[in-house]
Amino acid sequence: KQRDEENRKTAHFLHGPYPTTHFGPKACVLPNPTSVMHIQDPASQRLTWSKPPLNVLVIRKVRDEGLLEPFKELCRFLVEEKRLMVFVEKKVVDDVALTADETFSSIRKQLCTFREGFDDISDCIDLIICLGGDGTLLYASSLFQGSVPPVMAFHLGSLGFLTPFKFESYKTEVDKVFEGNAAIVLRSRLKVKVVKGLFQRSEQLFKPEENGTGPPNHIGTEAGKITLQLQVLNEVVVDRGPSSYLSNVDLYLDGRLITSVQGDGVIVSTPTGSTAYAAAAGASMIHPNVPAIMVTPICPHSLSFRPIVVPAGVELMITLSPDARNTAWVSFDGRKRQEIQHGDSIKITTSCYPVPSLCCHDLVYDWFDSLAQCLHWNVRKKQTRLTDGSDSSDTEN
Repeated sequence: KQRDEENRKTAHFLHGPYPTTHFGPKACVLPNPTSVMHIQDPASQRLTWSKPPLNVLVIRKVRDEGLLEPFKELCRFLVEEKRLMVFVEKKVVDDVALTADETFSSIRKQLCTFREGFDDISDCIDLIICLGGDGTLLYASSLFQGSVPPVMAFHLGSLGFLTPFKFESYKTEVDKVFEGNAAIVLRSRLKVKVVKGLFQRSEQLFKPEENGTGPPNHIGTEAGKITLQLQVLNEVVVDRGPSSYLSNVDLYLDGRLITSVQGDGVIVSTPTGSTAYAAAAGASMIHPNVPAIMVTPICPHSLSFRPIVVPAGVELMITLSPDARNTAWVSFDGRKRQEIQHGDSIKITTSCYPVPSLCCHDLVYDWFDSLAQCLHWNVRKKQTRLTDGSDSSDTEN
């Protein structure tokens, strides 16, 4: 008992002591061997390498000429100095500006290319480096529907809430990561399953997108219905689409109907997504290390419908209400937008495959720094001091 008490005191649950599971002399929590997740002290979340990394995936924000030189500089550093195998998307390598640069041709020939939706690189990438804004991290997440390699994101985009590293010191930062013992934040993802009716054909449901990508590889069947499974980093958005009617969808939690959403739609987000669309819809901002799922209505036709936070282990299900006057539309991190009809369902729970995002300083400082720098959180003109002879009752803030 004494050893158990010592272990309990030294273990950490988020930022506090691990809670006891015994209450009084006779009561305790029922042992559960199928726990959803193990939560550890954030300060102990450090990256280590079992073997030196060899294959690096570089993701560059497309249609941004300002990233051309940083991209070439990084690839040259990784190939020539670090002697690594660098993977790049084929459309990035085929950029006219790259092919016309003869000084980069020798590096370009050594790059390994892939096409999203056609080539599976999930088992051969050791590290992901993103150049751009937050969208590059979302795109990196979409490429890995299972385990995700560590992600190092450099801020070269517009917002940069999820990209803590500055490119000016990229060599030093990359060397630190390769040495190991770097701080990481485990950004939870949502495991989403969309179940469609038999009368809809899969090629009509999951069309290739504008960037030429093919249909996802996670289309299957369940009880005679077509299913699509996805891993989502930010949010699942269900909205009314082009219809002028209110959306009317039913929200279930672990099989029990908890409410009907009547409004422009509903957002189901991760803590990482709480600073994205959900924040614009009035939700609270949650640190990415908190195990939770957020449910935020979009312009609800109700004065009492407030955003809620539910435990990470529950399963949410969204269906069209039987009384709905129109269909609904769903998107996943802003992509793969699909129409939801009567008989369809969207099942959402926390995935066991988080995105290990590398921190520039640590997972607490980086988050608050992003709140201040990107969203100007709690920015206010400082209150002035009272002079010695002034009366505090007559002053204003």
